[in-house]
Amino acid sequence: MEFKLLCAALLGLSLLTSPKHGFQQCLPEDTKLTDVVSASMVKPGAKSKNINVEQTLIAIKAQCKKGKLVDASGKEIRFYRLTGCWGNPPADYQEILARQAEEIEKLKKQYTVIEMTCNPDAAQVY
Repeated sequence: MEFKLLCAALLGLSLLTSPKHGFQQCLPEDTKLTDVVSASMVKPGAKSKNINVEQTLIAIKAQCKKGKLVDASGKEIRFYRLTGCWGNPPADYQEILARQAEEIEKLKKQYTVIEMTCNPDAAQVY
């Protein structure tokens, strides 16, 4: 009887610690389920409200199929880390942002693009 209880407890523990959705095996090497996709400041001085990769993938009903992340319609998902959180922007910042927008639009023609914030703390950038 004790053995059965121990096995049940271990099974329950492994279910709690293993990824529920299986996303991890399909993520790019430089991306974790806990990485921040978007952050917003609820009140000045308060802790930011973050949305992470796992929450985003669940929201878009993503699945890991044949080693690739796909959305609910089967379109492959790509992550794009945004630039542009400069305290003092470089002289060519407009060109950098324009290039970034072009790259994202091009990717969106073929993939579902998850744009990841460059400001995961929602800090005020001046």
